[in-house]
Amino acid sequence: MSVPRRSTVRTATAATALVLTAALTSCTASDPAETVTVYTADGLRDEEGTGWFDQVFADFEEETGVEVRVVEGGSGEIVQRADRESANPQADVLVTLPPFIQQADGLGLLQEYEPSGVENVEVRDPNGRWATIVDNYFCFIYNTEELEEPPTTWEDLLDPRFADRLQYSTPGVAGDGTAVVIKAMHDFGGEEAAMEYLGELQANNVGPSSSTGALGPKVDKGELLIANGDVQMNVAQARTMPNIGIWFPAPEGGAPTTFALPYTAGLITDAPQSENGRALLDFLLSEAAQERVVPVAGGFPARTDIPVEGEGAEELADLLDGVEVFEPDWEDIDANLSDHVDAWRAATGG
Repeated sequence: MSVPRRSTVRTATAATALVLTAALTSCTASDPAETVTVYTADGLRDEEGTGWFDQVFADFEEETGVEVRVVEGGSGEIVQRADRESANPQADVLVTLPPFIQQADGLGLLQEYEPSGVENVEVRDPNGRWATIVDNYFCFIYNTEELEEPPTTWEDLLDPRFADRLQYSTPGVAGDGTAVVIKAMHDFGGEEAAMEYLGELQANNVGPSSSTGALGPKVDKGELLIANGDVQMNVAQARTMPNIGIWFPAPEGGAPTTFALPYTAGLITDAPQSENGRALLDFLLSEAAQERVVPVAGGFPARTDIPVEGEGAEELADLLDGVEVFEPDWEDIDANLSDHVDAWRAATGG
């Protein structure tokens, strides 16, 4: 399978502060030495305990004796939590999506560490403060039981039949929600046109959601017909949720589009268990862990020397067949994220 690769992206200035939700559990800096705490965007674990993080963390614990403690939330939420705790860090490793990894770096939340194997990772910070651990692409999902075929274009989503049956996660809070704005700006040719469209779409939108992962089960059950997501998470969900289908909206008269939305990880500045954090980052980029990304996570290996092959590889190739992959200017998006989110709020009342 041929998978599009992107050039290295860098950090820019910090974006707007985001509101932390109460759903995130607390950790303390007084944890015993044989632990490592991970603040992560959701998507790499599952309720059955069979996700990529579940399996890799279990192997890490068995091999090292170090307990992995996990706090999940929206991509923006976990960065803001780490920022609020920066005077007394509570976590060791941060896993989030762009542009929030750039935001975290701009806030000084990440320290330099280049894990073993990172030389084979194409998308990483040139200053050594973060690197991709699982590659991924933005997508939408639909209920295959009620819809024989997915919609084709963004304009199709304005159909009244989707009223109160469509939902996307909140931009500025969720990484995939922010991706809705990024893709719309690309497909419509700029912020103004994108916000005009998203304002119209609001008539069908159920409302805010801090978690993109929570939308998959709603689509599977038919509570929603359309939602946003990402390929890795939705491929993994579809293994136990048979009514989820993946699709990519196209601009009117154009081809469907998407862009890479990788899971990226870095070591938190002044991490209380920094040595364990380094060991975990090494483990996540090990050959053994990366070889399980396709069959277990439903995503793409971060390491270019690990082929996209085995169970699930053909499905991933088919999903991206005929889809135009564009490369966002993450530096610009990070620098202007606050303005984009404010424009979205003004357009939608969000």
